[in-house]
Amino acid sequence: MNHTIEVNGIKLYAYHGCLEEEGKIGGNYIVDVHMKTDFQAAALSDELSQTIDYVHINAVVEQEMAIRSKLIEHVGQRIVSRIEQEIKGLIGLRVKVTKICPPINGDVDNVAIIIETGTW
Repeated sequence: MNHTIEVNGIKLYAYHGCLEEEGKIGGNYIVDVHMKTDFQAAALSDELSQTIDYVHINAVVEQEMAIRSKLIEHVGQRIVSRIEQEIKGLIGLRVKVTKICPPINGDVDNVAIIIETGTW
């Protein structure tokens, strides 16, 4: 079976960006993680050990977002790599990193990258 677990709207303050000021001032980010898996065993057993622990996913995102990158593409790939290494039973993974109010010449609410692996 294919099931989806989502950890949406992880709000963080981080220091990513190509501009030197972004490394000092920082900015707001939102990360969404969608995981395809089979959690039938957990649905029947009611045991956390049979599924993906949301706390673990949140911790991975927080840890990787705390490491400065020039590009959100880079931090997004680090998040994907960690989740793929640490979580068993993934069929598909989708990570979206959104940078709120990016410092660009224009009236832009946010920019985002999406990385998808596996089956969607």
